[in-house]
Amino acid sequence: MAAVLRGSFYLLGRHRKHVDLVHASARHMASKTQVGFVGLGNMGNPMAKNLLKHGYPVIATDVFPEFCKEVQELGAQIVDNPAEVADKADRIITMLPSSPNVIDVYTGPNGILKKVKKGSLLIDSSTIDPAVSKEMAAAAEMQGAVFMDAPVSGGVGAASSGKLTFMVGGAEEEFNAAKELLTCMGSNIVYCGQVGTGQAAKICNNMLLAIGMIGTSETMNLGIRLGLDPKLLAKILNMSSGRCWSSDTYNPVPGVMEGVPSGNNYQGGFGTQLMAKDLGLAQNTATNTKTPVPLGSLAHQIYRMMCARGYANKDFSSVFQFLREEEGQ
Repeated sequence: MAAVLRGSFYLLGRHRKHVDLVHASARHMASKTQVGFVGLGNMGNPMAKNLLKHGYPVIATDVFPEFCKEVQELGAQIVDNPAEVADKADRIITMLPSSPNVIDVYTGPNGILKKVKKGSLLIDSSTIDPAVSKEMAAAAEMQGAVFMDAPVSGGVGAASSGKLTFMVGGAEEEFNAAKELLTCMGSNIVYCGQVGTGQAAKICNNMLLAIGMIGTSETMNLGIRLGLDPKLLAKILNMSSGRCWSSDTYNPVPGVMEGVPSGNNYQGGFGTQLMAKDLGLAQNTATNTKTPVPLGSLAHQIYRMMCARGYANKDFSSVFQFLREEEGQ
């Protein structure tokens, strides 16, 4: 009987603790102002979830309603379009695939700037042309709002764990306000300069990432053809001067690492089509600034070829598989 009573008190205590946590979370959320979020794809979805985890009420929308389901179940309010988000929130984060998407979400018929409030803070974490970021900043300023570009690095894994790196461009006096939100989603928040400099940093990073991934894939493929075990080769590379992120964190060879797209038929992660898009941005800016980028240009060609050969929706590390298939032709 005493054991039963002790068990009952234990369960009652656990129930009270759970209720207290729920009430504390509700009080915490009530003390924070609403944050708008537009774009709930592979990156936007976990980012919005992390805002919710930190107690921010989220008002969200996506062009694909089915993408909204998970965050709605966690407490986010879902609305029909970006204008409605702007009508309800004065701090808005956007995470979109390309420059045209950003232009439409901000300046389209149902865009943010149709109903944006004066003094609103607009943070765009898409990877787009720096010139488009500057255009959006100018358009926002005409409506009395502040626009900042804050593209990210780290991929879906870092988005889920809240360990993204944000590269922020915009008015320095607004950086702390942006940082308050971005620290809920990232571990490194870096101020780069005026609007567009965040995009510049991201484009440079992704050009190097693509070059590094191709180099790692070529190296691993050569070693395998020379009779080396791929896990052994990766181990040697990662304790030698050839070590890089693509070899030690995101290895492109199936079976070498767990928890990466190469171990899941290159599903998830960062799509080849998006990498090709980012390399195109790098090429455009290189042309405009008369900067020689021969390896970046070659990487762009390779990823464009991959898109034409059916790899568009696979992770960009599938360049290893692409090279293996090329050698058979």
